Amino acid sequence: MILFYNLSIFFYTLLVRFASLFNPKAKQWLDGRKSILAKIEAAVKGESNLVWFHSASLGEFEQGRPVIEAFKKKHPDYKIVLTFFSPSGYEIRKNYGDVDFVFYLPVDTKRNAKAFIRLINPKMVFFIKYEFWYHYLNELRKNEVPTYIFSTIFRPKQIFFKPYGGLYRKILNAFTHFFVQNQESIDLLKGIGFENVSLAGDTRFDRVYSIAKQATVLPQLEDFAQGRPVMIAGSTWPKDEEHIIKYINASKTDYKYIIAAHEVDENHISNIVSAIEKPYVRFTNATKAEIDAAEVLVVDCIGVLSSLYRYGDISYIGGGFGRGIHNTLEAACYGMPVIFGPNYHKFKEAKDLIALGGAHSYENYEELNSLFDFYHDDVDARKKSGASSKNYVDEMRGATDKILYTIKF
Repeated sequence: MILFYNLSIFFYTLLVRFASLFNPKAKQWLDGRKSILAKIEAAVKGESNLVWFHSASLGEFEQGRPVIEAFKKKHPDYKIVLTFFSPSGYEIRKNYGDVDFVFYLPVDTKRNAKAFIRLINPKMVFFIKYEFWYHYLNELRKNEVPTYIFSTIFRPKQIFFKPYGGLYRKILNAFTHFFVQNQESIDLLKGIGFENVSLAGDTRFDRVYSIAKQATVLPQLEDFAQGRPVMIAGSTWPKDEEHIIKYINASKTDYKYIIAAHEVDENHISNIVSAIEKPYVRFTNATKAEIDAAEVLVVDCIGVLSSLYRYGDISYIGGGFGRGIHNTLEAACYGMPVIFGPNYHKFKEAKDLIALGGAHSYENYEELNSLFDFYHDDVDARKKSGASSKNYVDEMRGATDKILYTIKF
């Protein structure tokens, strides 16, 4: 199994090298790891009080951010090393001010893991949600470094719980404590002999609450609604946009619309605006008067979606016709109904929101049309659903405090 694991790492790296010839993100992944151990050695030389946080990508980082910031505030004598697996996390957060060092994680080989752990000599390690790298965790275990994972969810179909998952169960021995999101995860871990687990919840609730409190006021949006309900479609992909734009063009309701796509390259934005038949405006460089006059606002930049939600009455979250929905909580914390496509079953918060009446999933355009019309016409139902969403976020906060209270130095 170790041989198979090592071969999979080797071939993955080989595939990235090939993809880097034509894929910019693959090139970033590769370029960012050139001479990475030498860069790390030069950066941390002389440091002796380091704590390591690892995140797969940007979404996991945002999930772990409340813990990072609370840890920094509670333990200012420690310096924090933050690593990322993917470019989407590293390139956006490489200058993040609440940590001391930000690096790409070197590829998980025995040699790299041994060198990395020797260089940073961490006093404590936190993995955010996922990422089970065998050689890193094995090296941490051998060095008896306190190692935690938080906001994670375990599922019966994962390899840890299969008869052939012995190597991966061994990986789990590296963790000092598991902070999980649900009771099923506790039961699964205990079923294979792990008692060092507790139900802490999901730190994303703490993060979205913090984001909402600090949301940027966008003066150009203050009068966009003009007394009409505003539908915000966030993190959308082409299939989402196909349904949303079809509704926009056909609907006789008085909604105003905001579309904030997941990808904002010029070609994608051009495809969106060319399909819209109602008056629209692009967000960047638009005057307040132009925005007020538009029926549809198309966001052609990144970094503003979390602040835009404050101006909405109903939200649509993209990704449900692809690998999975994006962040529903950023919208839910503002107290509005949340709608998304059918691929949501791996997201506990989405299932919880549906059960509480704060969210709805749909399979086809006809169902989406009915949902949008329903929440336009029935204001009381819209407010009730939105209140369910907001109450859920409020009640689920507190995971960060549980984690920091439990860890031991």
